[in-house]
Amino acid sequence: MTTSTHPTAPVAHPSARKAPGSLRPRFRDLVAAEWLKLWAPRSTGWALLIAGLAVLAFNTGTAYDTHRYWSAENDPRNTARFVRDGIALQEAFTTNAALVLMLSAGAVGALALVSEHRTGLIRTTFAAVPARRALMTAKVLVTAAVMTAFGAAVSGGSFWLTQAILSGKGVGVPIGHPGAWRLVVASALLAPVSALAGLALGAVLRHGGTTMVASFVVLLLVPIVLSEDRHWTAVLGHATPYKAWLRLADPATVQGAYPSTAAGAWLVLAVWPVAAAVVAVLTVDRRDV
Repeated sequence: MTTSTHPTAPVAHPSARKAPGSLRPRFRDLVAAEWLKLWAPRSTGWALLIAGLAVLAFNTGTAYDTHRYWSAENDPRNTARFVRDGIALQEAFTTNAALVLMLSAGAVGALALVSEHRTGLIRTTFAAVPARRALMTAKVLVTAAVMTAFGAAVSGGSFWLTQAILSGKGVGVPIGHPGAWRLVVASALLAPVSALAGLALGAVLRHGGTTMVASFVVLLLVPIVLSEDRHWTAVLGHATPYKAWLRLADPATVQGAYPSTAAGAWLVLAVWPVAAAVVAVLTVDRRDV
């Protein structure tokens, strides 16, 4: 009579069994991880600081020039004309400052993803979190939140500083002035819109230098070269974030043969980040590392 030599398989305790999906990280954990990854490189903080100072320098420098060379002989009519023609608001956030903000925000958004491809961290990330859509959604939300706060700080700070400078000559305007809030909000939105556009381009191209060039072309070069004289080029131009911002910030400068509307400009600033987020999430989800 023989006995079996096969050991009996141990039975796991019911409490040790995990429900399917219980090991998946919670979404808030993914958001926290993306927050840490965004700020881990020192370059992120330095890039935002330098970009913010550059934007403030362009705006306050323009306002200071007006203050410095404002003639004491200007009569009240010239002062009223300065405010009525919207020059005070033009100097609150200049086109040069807008271009700098868009370019720097696009670079920060692109590097949020491209840097992981460059270092190979993206493979480790996807191995730890196979749910790519949730991971990329967290990255999009963190990037959008940080850049929205950055844009609001830069835009609001620019308005306050420039109008404080201009008020020394009696030509500054308060935040309640017609068009002031529109300018501040539209300028603040340039940061998250450009950052998410850069993130989407980074997801598609995966290469730092190529993504930077593409961001410059899409965000800055294309709207500048598109003519307002032909209908189709005017429509394409109006669909870009820069032209949308220009329509809201300084409507007098975009009154061509085919002018856009304020509602259309707000729609452009709303659609671009949503479309960029969808492109980034779906591209990363469907492509191999």
